[in-house]
Amino acid sequence: MRTHHLATAVTAVALLALTACNPQASDAGKPAAPSAPGTPAPSASAAAKTATLPNLVGKGLQVAQDEAQAAGFHSLKSHDALGRDRLQALDRNWKVCSQTPAAGANIETTTAVDFGAVKLEETCPATDAPAPKPAGDAMPNFVGQGMKAVRAALPGNASITVKDAVQTRMVLQESNWKVCSQDPKPGAALTGQPVSFTVAKSDETCP
Repeated sequence: MRTHHLATAVTAVALLALTACNPQASDAGKPAAPSAPGTPAPSASAAAKTATLPNLVGKGLQVAQDEAQAAGFHSLKSHDALGRDRLQALDRNWKVCSQTPAAGANIETTTAVDFGAVKLEETCPATDAPAPKPAGDAMPNFVGQGMKAVRAALPGNASITVKDAVQTRMVLQESNWKVCSQDPKPGAALTGQPVSFTVAKSDETCP
């Protein structure tokens, strides 16, 4: 009997020592302590940062992007303000004509900022020129619009012919050309027939 009681006592002492070395064991299964009264729960909106968007119109596109980032805005994009669907491949060759949101807005820094831009030698339009509307069952009037944007407005499977209206040059980069004439004419039914255009360089006068 004395041996049995001694073994039991040794086991109890060992368990107490184990609990003291690992205090988490005694807290296992207990619910977390509640927050102090009056302490608000953290929210995503409270963590969002806001900043004032500077006026970047009239600046070079690269400078505008750098200053927007310095102000805390990193979601930046740009588009062709003349509606020709040209890419701003080299930002230093473009200038800002418009910005969305407008300058002075105190907004979240995660807001996307969009710059309407033209090339340095071009004049900014009073308002951004809209891209051609997608063609439906009838042929839109594409005269004067950028050939690259016009092609994007036609069905992807359309058969399209493009010829130089001024000389006999090859039309290699359609973003630099505008439509002078079209066949079918505006308003004609589009039933899958081939479509043809004559074009001139964007800074040229159509014959």
